[in-house]
Parts: sequence; structure tokens; C-alpha cells
Amino acid sequence: MEETALYPMKFMPLYKNKVWGGNKIKTLGFDYSPLPNCGELWALSGIEGDESMVANGFLEGNNLNEVLEIYMGDLLGERNYLRFGDSFPLLVKLIDADDKLSIQVHPDDTLARARGMENGKTEMWYVVQADEDAELIDGFSSDLTPHDYLQYLQHGHLERIMHREKPQTGDVFFIPAGRVHAIGKGLLLAEIQQASDCTYRIYDYNRPDSDGSLRQLHTDEALDALQFAATTDGKTRYERKDNATVSVVDTPFFTTNIIHLTQGLRKDLSQLDSFVIYLCTEGTAAVKALGHIVPFRAGECVLLPAVATEVELYCEQAATLLEVYIDPAKIADEELQHRGDKDWQVQFIGHDSPDDYLEQEDEASLFPYFDEVDDEGDGHACHCGEHHHEGCDHDHCDCHHHHNGEECHCHDDDHPHEGCCHHHHE
Repeated sequence: MEETALYPMKFMPLYKNKVWGGNKIKTLGFDYSPLPNCGELWALSGIEGDESMVANGFLEGNNLNEVLEIYMGDLLGERNYLRFGDSFPLLVKLIDADDKLSIQVHPDDTLARARGMENGKTEMWYVVQADEDAELIDGFSSDLTPHDYLQYLQHGHLERIMHREKPQTGDVFFIPAGRVHAIGKGLLLAEIQQASDCTYRIYDYNRPDSDGSLRQLHTDEALDALQFAATTDGKTRYERKDNATVSVVDTPFFTTNIIHLTQGLRKDLSQLDSFVIYLCTEGTAAVKALGHIVPFRAGECVLLPAVATEVELYCEQAATLLEVYIDPAKIADEELQHRGDKDWQVQFIGHDSPDDYLEQEDEASLFPYFDEVDDEGDGHACHCGEHHHEGCDHDHCDCHHHHNGEECHCHDDDHPHEGCCHHHHE
């Protein structure tokens, strides 16, 4: 199972300037100039328009969704791929708050899909660094009715009914969809969340945006999303252990463990069948899997494909890692919707067995995504799974989407895949 072209992947960071953003992320060694601040660093994203780009190996320059299109279940895990298809299901961020974020809420899956979105947004925070007087909001301080809530909101007294926490470095807070929340000033957080950028902003302290206008509020949309039960203690309790896997969040949306490394650690992943994200929050570490060693430091993450059956973790002196995956055992059968639109077994099987197709002589006719012969009839076969090869000749493949404009000699015996992103070629 370990014989694969896949390997542990690193990604280029995406920087987001925010009206409330600070400059703590710069202290981790990131250069986001010319932005005046970096409120959010997106470490791993498949959000359309904000896809993370691979930064290492032969897949370098491809974005996460392009890699997922090709490797499907080998990357996500077979059951995860049936559930999520070609949409990477998680978003990983660092958040640096130099001012209070808006008081907000996220919809759950049911409400989000009713409003035309893929899914809702359940998330968690790991506190990387907290100033002495830092606060955060995670829920209401007492049970409310929607009427009570609207009265406080309309009279400008919403902050009076917020449940507040005094976070410290290493604290974990789980924020289910529907819980009102806000990150306070002086916090640097790692955020793990469902892949959604949907936020209903309830209150923003009458704060102007960078252009001087007040930011949009979503009062009506938020009302349907809010859960009005009180939060008494939102902090997730866990026992710190060195060189051990400590569970902190275990849900159908994602599982997150904390690993404090002081020495090398080997883990058996053979029964998991899920991708694994390792996000470094402190120190410098390295992942060894699938025949590759990939170092990474605080603020960076490594994506380990599902085909990896074993991983070794190393550190330089000491490091803290968040280990994140989606446990396929927690996926309900009704969620397996075969959303992978390039799964030929789902789309094209009409006989008793997939093997019925493979016995036919004209196998090319079964795979409309893989055009074997170009318009010139010169026999150039490029299995990219895309319909953008017009003008592609034998000596040069101009499908920049997959090959980045490099020469493709995939059917030239003298050039065995040199300069070609051969993961697209069978």
C-alpha cells in the first residue's frame, strides 16, 4: 500500500490582512510584507479562490484541490472521499488578534445546506500565545430566549450576556456551530475548522473597516443559527504528556490530538484510512513517511496522505504538534453521497461488475475524461483528466493547470518523465 507517488506535503502560507490583525505571526519567521498586519495565516485550505499551493516535491506548484482531483481516496481515505469528493474538508489557520474580533456565530450543516452552502462551520482553537489580560467569548452567560437576545442586541447591551474565558498558552476551546463566540485582543490561536468561510457577524463594536465604513452585520441570518443555552465552562480539559498522543477533540467533523515531542515517535496509521495534518505550534519538527522526510516549524503544517500506514515524528529539542484527521468510523452511511464526480465506477458502471468494462476491447471509450488521441492523431496521450489539451503536441504539453508549462515527454523512451508532473499519467 505504501508504493505510491504521494508523499508528505508542505504548503505555501496565505496571508490575510484584517482590521483587527496584529504582527505576532511575524515573530514565527513569516514575511507577509507589504501587508501592514497579518490577522490570519491560512496554513492549509481548499476553499475556492484560496487554495493552498504545494511547496515541496514533484507536486510543487499544484494546489490542494488539483492534487485531490488526481489522487482522490489515496489522499483523503476511501470513505472520506466518498463523503467529501473533490472538496478538501478542513481549513487550518493561525489567527493573530491585536484587537477584539466581532461577536459572531456559524451555521451548522443543516442550515448551511438549506442556504446553498456545502457545509456549516464547527471549529476549535488551540492557544499558541496569550497576553496576560487576554479574553475570549464562547457562549452566553445564561440561558436565553430569542426574544431576550434581541432585546439585549437592540439596546446595545449584547456584551453583558457573553460568557468570557481567560485563556492561557496551551488551552483548547471547542466551538460547535451555533455557539456565539469572539476572539479577544492579545491572542495568537491555531484554528481547526470545517472548510467553510461563512461567518454571521452579530456585533462589531461600531468599528469602521479600512475604508471607514461600518462592517456588515448579519442579524437575521444569525438568529436562525444561534443556540441560546448557557456555557458554564468552555475550556477542553486534557492532561499534558510528553511523547504521547493526547486526544482533545473527537467529533464527526474532525479529530484533534496534541503531541508534545521531546524525542522521536513512531505511529501506526494502518487502521486509520484518513489523511493526517500535522500543524506545528511550537519548536521545529519533522515528519518521516512514504520514504520522505519533511521538516517544518511553528506555523507550518504537513499533510500526510491516507496511503501512509506509518509515520515517524522527530523534533529539534522540543516541539508541539496538533494531529488532525477525520475518523471514517464516525461517518454516517447517509453522508456517503459519492460526490467524487470523477469516480468512474460510480458514474459509468451499468453491469454486474466493474470488470465487465475492463474486458471490452475499446477501453478508451469508457473514460471520457481521458482523451487518448489529439486532433492531429499523433498518438500523444496525456491522462490529465481535463478537457484543455487543444493545441497540445507531442513535444510540448501546454496544459498549465497540471504541467505548469513544462515539457512533457511521457511517451518518449529517451525522456522518462523528465520535467513532467507525472502524477497525472498512468
